[in-house]
Amino acid sequence: MNMLSIVNAAASIEPDTWHLSGSDLVTRQMRLGDLSGIFKDVEAYKRRDPQTLVYTVQAYMPVAEGTPGGLHFGTTVIEPGRVGEEYFMTRGHSHAQANRGEYYWGVQGEGMLILMNREREVWAERIKPGSLHYIGAYTSHRVANTGSVRLIFGASWPSDAGHKYDEIARHGFAARLLAGSRGIPDLIAEP
Repeated sequence: MNMLSIVNAAASIEPDTWHLSGSDLVTRQMRLGDLSGIFKDVEAYKRRDPQTLVYTVQAYMPVAEGTPGGLHFGTTVIEPGRVGEEYFMTRGHSHAQANRGEYYWGVQGEGMLILMNREREVWAERIKPGSLHYIGAYTSHRVANTGSVRLIFGASWPSDAGHKYDEIARHGFAARLLAGSRGIPDLIAEP
Protein backbone atom coordinates (compact mmCIF):
# COMPACT_ATOMS: atom_id res chain seq x y z
CA MET A 1 0.00 0.00 0.00
CA ASN A 2 1.30 3.41 -0.92
CA MET A 3 1.05 6.31 1.51
CA LEU A 4 -2.02 8.48 0.85
CA SER A 5 -3.41 6.04 -1.74
CA ILE A 6 -7.11 5.31 -2.15
CA VAL A 7 -7.92 1.73 -3.14
CA ASN A 8 -10.97 -0.47 -3.51
CA ALA A 9 -11.84 -3.04 -0.87
CA ALA A 10 -10.31 -6.48 -1.44
CA ALA A 11 -13.70 -8.21 -1.08
CA SER A 12 -17.37 -7.34 -1.32
CA ILE A 13 -20.80 -8.74 -0.47
CA GLU A 14 -23.67 -8.84 -2.94
CA PRO A 15 -26.47 -7.23 -0.88
CA ASP A 16 -29.33 -9.52 -2.01
CA THR A 17 -27.62 -12.93 -1.93
CA TRP A 18 -24.70 -12.24 0.44
CA HIS A 19 -22.41 -13.88 -2.12
CA LEU A 20 -18.79 -12.83 -1.54
CA SER A 21 -16.40 -11.83 -4.30
CA GLY A 22 -12.82 -10.63 -4.34
CA SER A 23 -9.45 -11.94 -3.24
CA ASP A 24 -8.53 -14.25 -0.35
CA LEU A 25 -11.85 -16.13 -0.58
CA VAL A 26 -12.49 -19.78 0.17
CA THR A 27 -15.75 -21.41 -1.01
CA ARG A 28 -16.94 -24.86 0.05
CA GLN A 29 -20.16 -26.62 -0.90
CA MET A 30 -21.45 -29.49 1.21
CA ARG A 31 -23.75 -32.04 -0.39
CA LEU A 32 -25.70 -34.83 1.29
CA GLY A 33 -22.99 -37.30 0.28
CA ASP A 34 -20.48 -35.25 2.33
CA LEU A 35 -22.63 -35.47 5.47
CA SER A 36 -22.69 -39.20 6.18
CA GLY A 37 -23.30 -39.89 9.86
CA ILE A 38 -24.84 -36.48 10.60
CA PHE A 39 -28.52 -37.44 10.25
CA LYS A 40 -30.10 -40.03 12.55
CA ASP A 41 -32.53 -41.57 10.03
CA VAL A 42 -30.02 -43.59 7.98
CA GLU A 43 -32.70 -45.09 5.71
CA ALA A 44 -34.10 -41.66 4.83
CA TYR A 45 -30.54 -40.46 4.20
CA LYS A 46 -29.86 -43.36 1.81
CA ARG A 47 -33.03 -42.56 -0.18
CA ARG A 48 -31.86 -39.01 -0.90
CA ASP A 49 -29.65 -38.05 -3.85
CA PRO A 50 -26.09 -37.68 -2.48
CA GLN A 51 -25.51 -34.77 -4.89
CA THR A 52 -28.24 -32.66 -3.22
CA LEU A 53 -26.70 -29.36 -2.14
CA VAL A 54 -27.20 -28.78 1.60
CA TYR A 55 -25.09 -25.69 2.26
CA THR A 56 -22.45 -23.35 0.88
CA VAL A 57 -19.84 -21.55 2.97
CA GLN A 58 -17.74 -18.63 1.74
CA ALA A 59 -14.95 -17.19 3.88
CA TYR A 60 -12.92 -14.02 3.41
CA MET A 61 -9.54 -14.72 4.99
CA PRO A 62 -7.29 -11.66 4.56
CA VAL A 63 -4.69 -13.17 6.92
CA ALA A 64 -3.57 -16.79 7.05
CA GLU A 65 -5.47 -19.18 9.28
CA GLY A 66 -3.63 -19.42 12.59
CA THR A 67 -2.48 -15.79 12.56
CA PRO A 68 -3.00 -14.25 16.03
CA GLY A 69 -4.90 -10.96 16.12
CA GLY A 70 -6.68 -11.29 12.78
CA LEU A 71 -10.33 -11.77 11.90
CA HIS A 72 -12.07 -13.88 9.29
CA PHE A 73 -15.53 -13.23 7.86
CA GLY A 74 -17.91 -15.68 6.26
CA THR A 75 -21.36 -16.31 4.92
CA THR A 76 -23.31 -19.55 4.95
CA VAL A 77 -26.35 -20.43 2.86
CA ILE A 78 -28.31 -23.51 3.99
CA GLU A 79 -30.88 -24.84 1.55
CA PRO A 80 -34.37 -25.75 2.80
CA GLY A 81 -34.98 -29.46 3.21
CA ARG A 82 -35.03 -32.40 5.57
CA VAL A 83 -33.68 -35.90 5.96
CA GLY A 84 -36.44 -37.76 7.74
CA GLU A 85 -37.53 -35.42 10.54
CA GLU A 86 -34.20 -33.54 10.74
CA TYR A 87 -33.68 -30.25 8.98
CA PHE A 88 -30.78 -29.63 6.61
CA MET A 89 -27.92 -28.44 8.80
CA THR A 90 -24.21 -27.79 8.94
CA ARG A 91 -22.03 -30.58 10.27
CA GLY A 92 -21.08 -28.46 13.28
CA HIS A 93 -17.74 -27.67 14.84
CA SER A 94 -15.85 -26.41 17.83
CA HIS A 95 -12.68 -24.33 17.67
CA ALA A 96 -9.18 -25.82 17.70
CA GLN A 97 -8.29 -22.92 20.02
CA ALA A 98 -11.23 -23.72 22.30
CA ASN A 99 -11.06 -20.39 24.15
CA ARG A 100 -12.11 -18.43 21.04
CA GLY A 101 -15.61 -17.04 20.49
CA GLU A 102 -17.49 -16.22 17.30
CA TYR A 103 -20.41 -14.09 16.09
CA TYR A 104 -23.27 -15.20 13.81
CA TRP A 105 -26.08 -12.98 12.55
CA GLY A 106 -29.22 -13.74 10.60
CA VAL A 107 -29.70 -12.28 7.13
CA GLN A 108 -32.53 -14.24 5.47
CA GLY A 109 -34.84 -17.11 6.34
CA GLU A 110 -35.43 -18.95 9.61
CA GLY A 111 -33.23 -21.37 11.44
CA MET A 112 -31.74 -22.52 14.71
CA LEU A 113 -28.25 -22.12 16.07
CA ILE A 114 -27.65 -25.30 18.09
CA LEU A 115 -25.06 -24.94 20.85
CA MET A 116 -23.38 -27.47 23.13
CA ASN A 117 -20.99 -26.77 26.01
CA ARG A 118 -18.20 -28.99 27.38
CA GLU A 119 -20.68 -30.72 29.73
CA ARG A 120 -22.69 -31.67 26.59
CA GLU A 121 -25.61 -29.45 27.60
CA VAL A 122 -27.48 -28.37 24.46
CA TRP A 123 -29.67 -25.35 23.74
CA ALA A 124 -30.75 -23.48 20.61
CA GLU A 125 -31.32 -19.88 19.54
CA ARG A 126 -33.67 -18.82 16.74
CA ILE A 127 -31.92 -17.27 13.75
CA LYS A 128 -33.92 -14.75 11.73
CA PRO A 129 -33.08 -11.59 9.79
CA GLY A 130 -31.36 -9.19 12.18
CA SER A 131 -30.71 -11.65 15.02
CA LEU A 132 -27.22 -11.49 16.54
CA HIS A 133 -25.65 -14.52 18.21
CA TYR A 134 -22.53 -14.59 20.36
CA ILE A 135 -21.01 -18.06 20.50
CA GLY A 136 -18.83 -18.19 23.57
CA ALA A 137 -15.56 -20.03 24.07
CA TYR A 138 -15.66 -23.81 24.61
CA THR A 139 -18.97 -24.09 22.72
CA SER A 140 -19.64 -26.43 19.80
CA HIS A 141 -22.16 -25.12 17.29
CA ARG A 142 -24.13 -26.00 14.17
CA VAL A 143 -27.03 -24.36 12.31
CA ALA A 144 -30.23 -25.88 10.88
CA ASN A 145 -32.58 -24.31 8.33
CA THR A 146 -36.10 -24.66 9.80
CA GLY A 147 -37.82 -22.61 7.10
CA SER A 148 -39.00 -23.06 3.52
CA VAL A 149 -36.45 -20.70 1.89
CA ARG A 150 -32.68 -20.47 2.00
CA LEU A 151 -31.24 -19.57 5.40
CA ILE A 152 -28.42 -17.05 5.08
CA PHE A 153 -26.25 -15.96 7.98
CA GLY A 154 -22.97 -14.16 8.44
CA ALA A 155 -20.10 -15.06 10.76
CA SER A 156 -16.91 -13.54 12.11
CA TRP A 157 -14.24 -15.40 14.08
CA PRO A 158 -10.60 -14.95 15.16
CA SER A 159 -8.15 -16.04 12.47
CA ASP A 160 -6.36 -18.28 14.98
CA ALA A 161 -9.54 -20.07 16.20
CA GLY A 162 -9.29 -23.01 13.81
CA HIS A 163 -12.09 -25.51 13.22
CA LYS A 164 -12.44 -28.95 14.82
CA TYR A 165 -14.95 -31.28 13.17
CA ASP A 166 -13.68 -34.67 14.35
CA GLU A 167 -15.16 -34.71 17.86
CA ILE A 168 -18.67 -33.95 16.61
CA ALA A 169 -18.26 -36.48 13.79
CA ARG A 170 -17.44 -39.14 16.41
CA HIS A 171 -19.83 -38.23 19.23
CA GLY A 172 -22.48 -35.97 17.66
CA PHE A 173 -24.49 -33.44 19.62
CA ALA A 174 -26.30 -34.52 22.79
CA ALA A 175 -29.62 -33.41 21.25
CA ARG A 176 -31.25 -33.30 17.82
CA LEU A 177 -33.48 -30.66 16.29
CA LEU A 178 -36.52 -32.38 14.78
CA ALA A 179 -39.52 -31.10 12.87
CA GLY A 180 -42.28 -31.16 15.47
CA SER A 181 -45.79 -32.43 14.87
CA ARG A 182 -47.21 -28.89 14.58
CA GLY A 183 -44.42 -27.62 12.33
CA ILE A 184 -42.55 -26.20 15.32
CA PRO A 185 -38.97 -27.45 15.75
CA ASP A 186 -38.32 -29.57 18.85
CA LEU A 187 -34.92 -30.01 20.50
CA ILE A 188 -34.86 -33.68 21.62
CA ALA A 189 -32.16 -35.14 23.91
CA GLU A 190 -30.22 -38.10 22.50
CA PRO A 191 -30.29 -41.19 24.73
